[in-house]
Order: sequence, then structure tokens, then C-alpha cells
Amino acid sequence: MRRRNAPDDFEYDEYQEEEESTARWSRGRASGRRRWLWLLLFLLVIPLLIGAGVALVAGRPIAFDVIRRMTDRKFPSGRWVTVSDLDRWRADPGRAQPVLLDARTQEEYGVSHLQSAQRIDPYRPILRVLRGFPKDTAIVLYSSVGYRGARVANFLKRQGYTQVFNLDGGLFHWVNAGRPVFRQDRPTAEVHPYNPTWGLLLESRYRIEAPPVEKKSAAP
Repeated sequence: MRRRNAPDDFEYDEYQEEEESTARWSRGRASGRRRWLWLLLFLLVIPLLIGAGVALVAGRPIAFDVIRRMTDRKFPSGRWVTVSDLDRWRADPGRAQPVLLDARTQEEYGVSHLQSAQRIDPYRPILRVLRGFPKDTAIVLYSSVGYRGARVANFLKRQGYTQVFNLDGGLFHWVNAGRPVFRQDRPTAEVHPYNPTWGLLLESRYRIEAPPVEKKSAAP
């Protein structure tokens, strides 16, 4: 004959059912959290990572445009020459070639520069590098992104030079567009990034590891 469950047996069965129910609820809750995490990963995190990569590439032209506008506000009389225009100018044998001046530090210039460019100190420029050139000589300055070039261009204009241009986007834009740079008259694919932040405007294949330039102006 089958024995009826004692009161203690009923209490144990009810406790066991409650434990199993709690465990199922916990597993369901954990599974739900995992589903939400995966959903957030696919809907938010991954698109953000992809968007950040796209923005970094697509955003460089915007950044260069903003830099130019801000530089124009500081030096409103400045004249610019684009990368394409300078490239065509230098390739035209029937046109008088400009004097190229690199308005960066010696450390930056030592890594790479435009072919035949002479360095001029961006913080204490002197006219020795232009000795013998008439005041109407075409001069093109460049720096990393354009600000220091504009500062020196403004200085030269105040000294009476009338044909002074600044390279739009600077050396960073020049190399990003696939134009060549040189070190000791030999082609190179390396460029000083100025510092880690401004160096993001330079494509990573050209960017080298280098100590940041001592900041003496608002932009490179």
C-alpha cells in the first residue's frame, strides 16, 4: 500500500518546485540579458565602430576646411594655393617656379619635406633664406596643416613680398593626396605627425612615431 506523503514531504516538494522555478527564472533572465547585449552590440557598438572609421577618413577634408576657415579669420589677407594647383605649377616648365619654404621645425623637416624646399623658422622667421630674390618672387609656404605657414606668409607680406601663397592643407594634405616628399633628396613615405592629435589628419601609412613638437602656436 502506497504511503501518503507526510506534511514534511509536501513542504520539501513545494520548496524544490520553488527552487526550480527560481532557477528557471534566473536562467531566463540571464538569457534575456545576453540577447539584449548582443542586440545592443549589433545595433549600436558595431555601427559606431564602423562609423568612426568612416568619419576618420571622410572627416579629414572637413577638418582641413575648418582649419582653413579658422586660419583665414586670423590672417584674412592670406592667399592659398591648392595641392593640385601647386603640383601643376611645379610641373610646368614654361612657368617661373616658386620658392618653396617649409615653415616647420628642424625635427619635422628632417623627417621629410617637399623637394627643393628650404626651411624657415615658423616662430622666429628671418629673411636670410630669401636673400637675392626680388620682392615680387612667387613664394609658397607650407607647414603641417597650414597655420604656421600662414603666420610666416603674413610676416613676409609685412616685409614687402607681394606674391606669397600658403599651401592649403599643408604637408599632410599634400601626402594624403599621394604627392611625393623627400629626405635628403631621396623619396620617402614618412612624415612627422606634429603630435598624436594633429597626426590623425595624416594617413597612418605616412605617420611615424616621433616626440611631439613643442607647442608655440595654436595649430601646426
